[in-house]
Amino acid sequence: MPTTSFPSHGWPGPSGHTLAGQFITLKPLNIETDVEDLFAASAAGDIWRYMPAGPFADAAAMADWLRQWQGQPDVVAFTVVDNASARRMGSISLMRITPKHGVAELGCIWYAPDFQRTKANTEANYLLIRHCFQDLGYRRMEWKCDSRNERSRAAALRLGFRFEGIFHQHMVIKGENRDTAWFAMLDHDWLRIGAAMERWLYEEGAPSLRELTAESAEAHAQC
Repeated sequence: MPTTSFPSHGWPGPSGHTLAGQFITLKPLNIETDVEDLFAASAAGDIWRYMPAGPFADAAAMADWLRQWQGQPDVVAFTVVDNASARRMGSISLMRITPKHGVAELGCIWYAPDFQRTKANTEANYLLIRHCFQDLGYRRMEWKCDSRNERSRAAALRLGFRFEGIFHQHMVIKGENRDTAWFAMLDHDWLRIGAAMERWLYEEGAPSLRELTAESAEAHAQC
């Protein structure tokens, strides 16, 4: 049976540097400069229902939590900045980064309500997935969420992640049992999924991303 040659010392870890897109820019989270705007962006809507922390009483409380989050060794957190308005509109992180195995997870994703269901979220995910697969050569990207979080589950499928199952009683979040829905995208899927994302993001009149990723998967299966 043929074997795959992997780096003897694993893969590089993601560096927290700026990633620029057409609609948004991902900037390394700077709590001192970003927290007031992030707190204001998070004040409306039900952003924190399935998140591990929040809502926060004030910006200082949010800053305390962000310091804990950012201080974890397997987390690289970003502030999502709208290119048109320069507004800090939310946050996204690479988390559970495991360079030894070439694996990372997209998580702790949230946006101000008026930026939800826009191209901002898709482009933020696209930039980080592309960075991990193309720049770092990672093997696997993961997406996990509370099994009750239908919007997050739909987003994972829309982006081209595959559902791998439910981990029952996986965590305790805010005093509640959490069953975790598990999704993954593999390196050999990225060429077609990345092309589908680029078409939806940057071509006028493209079909829905869910249609494009499903179409590319079907074409791949027939090859």
